[in-house]
Amino acid sequence: MRILFTLMLAAVQFCGGPSAKDKEIQGKAKMVFGKLPDKMPGSEKDTPALIELGKKLYFEKRLSSNDTQSCNSCHNVEGKGAGVDNQPTSTGAFGKNGDRNSPTVLNAGFHAAQFWDGRAATLADQAKGPILNPIEMAMPNEKAVIEKLSKIEEYKGLFEKAFPEDKDKLTYNNLASAIAAFERTLITSDRFDEWMAGNWKAMNSEEVNGLALFIQTGCTGCHNGPAFGGNSFRKLGEVKPYETKDLGRFNVTKSEADKYIFKVPSLRNIALTAPYFHDGSIKTLDEAVKTMAFHQLGKELNDSEVKSITAFLNTLSDKKRL
Repeated sequence: MRILFTLMLAAVQFCGGPSAKDKEIQGKAKMVFGKLPDKMPGSEKDTPALIELGKKLYFEKRLSSNDTQSCNSCHNVEGKGAGVDNQPTSTGAFGKNGDRNSPTVLNAGFHAAQFWDGRAATLADQAKGPILNPIEMAMPNEKAVIEKLSKIEEYKGLFEKAFPEDKDKLTYNNLASAIAAFERTLITSDRFDEWMAGNWKAMNSEEVNGLALFIQTGCTGCHNGPAFGGNSFRKLGEVKPYETKDLGRFNVTKSEADKYIFKVPSLRNIALTAPYFHDGSIKTLDEAVKTMAFHQLGKELNDSEVKSITAFLNTLSDKKRL
């Protein structure tokens, strides 16, 4: 009987069965992160026609003043694009660069607010900004955008299908709503999700150890919830000062308490979205992990710890984009 039990235990281990440690770590992860929902808030009213229009508008370069820039220019989702342009800061319609790194649009609808400073409450609010920003897409005003689109025959029919009950169908608000509907489809799936669902082979031992270290080190104080962030605002340099001229959320609220406060970025797909931080100043994920541990937690991680945490963070990459 004892021999039979030993053989059964060996078979379970050979098949990738979980250890007690794996189960313990998974239990902690479920409490801290939960499960990434299958749908984004607000998507229950999105129709195929609305999403189709939003997708076309997302890739529409004629939304820029000189027909060179689209939403996808800075937030590339084509092919294996991870919703960013992988530049420190993005180049706009007339060759000038913005002053902040373009965050990924993947899973963005799960965030509490949009932009690094949270100045847009929703995806639709966010979509309105870059089109009129003089450095980005540089259209002069909303009226000019609608006049330009109204001259494109195809859009008349697409707006009619997407907004059948609206008297005025081709409006700036509807444009933004359509883009937001498309962006709500950009939900990713990764190996961490598989591991959390019980596929114990989805992560190797170093990645699991990295997850445990991520939790133990205190990274989850900011990077928590299904998106591993995006749900709170924190001071950059909370424990050890971080030098930056960007005043962050203060520029929106004008409150002294909001100086150097930024939205905590989501870590989903973080291995695909370099460079890092609001200014794109950190080139590698290893460096980002080490820098954050020091400035936010006051901890100096050794190379082995950084390697393990980085290995875990790689499991958060969308499988379709690898």
